[in-house]
Amino acid sequence: MRGRLPRSARSAARLVRRVAAFARRRVVGFNELWRHSLQFRVTVSTLALSSAVVFVLGMVLQNQITERLLDTKRSAAIEQTRALADTAAGELVGVGGEGPEALRTRLENALKKISSSPANQGGAGSAAGTFDPVLVSGGRGQAASTPVSAGPFASVPPRLRQFVESNQVSYLEHTVDDGNGGRTTYLIVGAPLSTVASPLQLYLLFPLTSEQNTVSTVQNTLLVGGLVLLLLLAGITNLVTRQVVRPVRQAAAAAEQFAGGDLDQRLAVLGEDDLAKLAVSYNEMAASIQRQIRQLEEFGGLQRRFTSDVSHELRTPLTTVRMAADVLHASREQFPAGLARSTELLVDELDRFEALLGDLLEISRLDAGVEELSAEFIDVRPIATRAVEQVRVIAGNAGSSIELVLPEEEAPAEVDARRVERILRNLLANAVDHSEGKPVVLTVGVNENAVAVTVRDRGVGLRPGEAELVFNRFWRADPSRNRRTGGTGLGLAISQEDARLHGGQLDAWGAPGYGACFRLVLPRRQGTAVEESPLPLPPADHVPPAAEPTVIGTLEVQPAPDALLAEREEVGR
Repeated sequence: MRGRLPRSARSAARLVRRVAAFARRRVVGFNELWRHSLQFRVTVSTLALSSAVVFVLGMVLQNQITERLLDTKRSAAIEQTRALADTAAGELVGVGGEGPEALRTRLENALKKISSSPANQGGAGSAAGTFDPVLVSGGRGQAASTPVSAGPFASVPPRLRQFVESNQVSYLEHTVDDGNGGRTTYLIVGAPLSTVASPLQLYLLFPLTSEQNTVSTVQNTLLVGGLVLLLLLAGITNLVTRQVVRPVRQAAAAAEQFAGGDLDQRLAVLGEDDLAKLAVSYNEMAASIQRQIRQLEEFGGLQRRFTSDVSHELRTPLTTVRMAADVLHASREQFPAGLARSTELLVDELDRFEALLGDLLEISRLDAGVEELSAEFIDVRPIATRAVEQVRVIAGNAGSSIELVLPEEEAPAEVDARRVERILRNLLANAVDHSEGKPVVLTVGVNENAVAVTVRDRGVGLRPGEAELVFNRFWRADPSRNRRTGGTGLGLAISQEDARLHGGQLDAWGAPGYGACFRLVLPRRQGTAVEESPLPLPPADHVPPAAEPTVIGTLEVQPAPDALLAEREEVGR
């Protein structure tokens, strides 16, 4: 017995868990359907509101029918009771001095007379229905004694007797046990017999069985009718909503296909109603967007071809100019000081011009989508080291140092080493330009899904809103600043395109006076999504800007003397 109880408890627990799991699945499924299906929401809402309306109407109708039946029953019963009270009073004239047995005999004879009275067979009697009469002797003015009665006196409740003994015609609905396990509800009407010498009361017990059956029939009819009505309403609502939702779904599907590149997708126009107008408007909008997209594609193609052609065409004269400049630069010691300085500036500008042409060709290939990723599974740490070494000389000339923070374990990822190295080189050069002589820190982090590299400087920083602009082509935060590294203004834009080509992302953060931080996040495997970066942005060591700016002082700028050659302003951050 002891072993059976734990098994039963475990079985019950498993059953409860299964029921709970089933209920949770159903709730989740309902929530999903509710959120994604307008037709389901409208149908369920209409059904819920209709159920409330049908319930209220059904309760009102049931109460009205029940009250009408009871009012009719009461009126007929009271009228019949008064008529039979006169008959009973005529039969019981002179009652007063008899013993209990003789009195009971006379009361029983009076009951027989009442049962065969014409008042019981008239219109009022037929309206009130059958009844069980009760005659009782005694009243409030008599001494307490056992009353003498004829008929089912035990079915008369005491509270009704109190009113009737006070010479009031009263009625009451009362439920009585029939002795066989059942219960019967009666409408009991009592009236005093005021024309006799001894106090007597007449009670008529009208069973409400037929009225209860009528009310039950009405309830069942209302219930079945309400359910049928709700089903019809649900079907009608579903049908009507479907007529509205189907064109909307077709429009949504057409819009998805249009967004996916099928620019020829259109909606069928049927009729002249509002949905047909919607389809016509959508088709006109789609045609207009298609024309504009094609125009933009043609313009973009012409622009890319123009950039590529110009870049290629400029290489030939640039080569000639480069050769002449190299000859002049090699003989600069024989020239006067001003002419030698011009030769050096010419060579520097030619270097920048060549770098600009290379970046223009690269950005045009990225825009055309013809660049391919030569990815291989390698360690990212050596790439970061090479990028730091390439920029270290430039950083030293600018008075900045570069710190390299690498993880102890390997950081392998499927990347194009040339492109990643170019990204890091551009980020480091940009940080050196804006570090104001302060150290630049390059950090490499790795987790299960991604490799991240951050380049942190503590220079001038970025103002609010500039973190999204730094990747625009030829954008500069401060046009008056000159570059120390000879950049072209396209480095960050190319870096962002290289990051996207890897399936990663390149983000920026900065605050005025607290420096800037650029973060490169790449997936370790091509085709996988980056869920979480190994390195945070903003960086962990950032300090939030103060609420109020601090004015340090005012710098007075003196006009510079005329120079032989003025260095032109560089474009780019």
